[in-house]
Amino acid sequence: MRINNGVNRYPYFLLLPLILILGAIIFYPIGYAIFLSLNNYVLTRPHEIGFSGLSNYIKIFAEDKVFWRALVRTGRWVFWTISLELLLGLVTAWLLNQEFRGRNIIRSVILIPWIFPSVLTGLIWVWMFDDSYGVINDILFKLHLISDFIPWLSQSSTVLYSVIIAQVWHGIPFFAIMILAAMQGIPEELYEAARIDGSNKWQEFWYVTWPAILPTTMIVTLLRTIWTASYVEHIQIMTGGGPGESTLTLPVYIFRRAYSYLDFGYGAALSIVLIIMLSGLVWVYLRMIRSHKE
Repeated sequence: MRINNGVNRYPYFLLLPLILILGAIIFYPIGYAIFLSLNNYVLTRPHEIGFSGLSNYIKIFAEDKVFWRALVRTGRWVFWTISLELLLGLVTAWLLNQEFRGRNIIRSVILIPWIFPSVLTGLIWVWMFDDSYGVINDILFKLHLISDFIPWLSQSSTVLYSVIIAQVWHGIPFFAIMILAAMQGIPEELYEAARIDGSNKWQEFWYVTWPAILPTTMIVTLLRTIWTASYVEHIQIMTGGGPGESTLTLPVYIFRRAYSYLDFGYGAALSIVLIIMLSGLVWVYLRMIRSHKE
């Protein structure tokens, strides 16, 4: 199966089913979202459904103040979530890389938060943060750290950070296991050479471990950033975006516009804006990774 210049067509033929599947599950939904974003598509007003051009996008950037507040809140949500997941995941990976009894069991147990369904995780933390009988308040009260139970999920000063804690608990195992795998791939000879040169534990980590695990850490951070920036489940289950707009991130706002207000055209426009922003972030991050390798 060759064309005139002698190039073999067969490998491309084998890739065709994969290309069709990717087109069906990725490119078609994005294309349809773009189509919806260019239309006024509110199910409660069927007589107004029709092409509207860029009016949804103009409304987002010129009129929608909720969008800008949700965008800033999304930045805070992503920054604190990823920072804590990276820090705690790195510490967990380092501890799991040490020699101690029962290490293999602990490595298996550490995955439990990650394999929990998002809905179940959200419900667990709703119960733990409950202001009447939640275990968090009970522990803090018995330790005399608080004098009265705190309404973690119903006051604006604590609710976002409460949801961040739940998300961090869910995401630490992914960071830990991936970084641990990178640590185990470091040759022991490098550590032996560092010890011969008189390096202490901190110098071994900074000059041997960190450069070796940095590429993996950057890739894992990129993946978790994308997932966290587009995450809906925990926030929707725990707070629904409230109280007020306290936890209304951009993905939750998209969900609300589409499925609460049934404004699918505007919701699609918001989702395309989010996709473009995340694509830009991926491009910048990949440039950073490429420059690091060079």
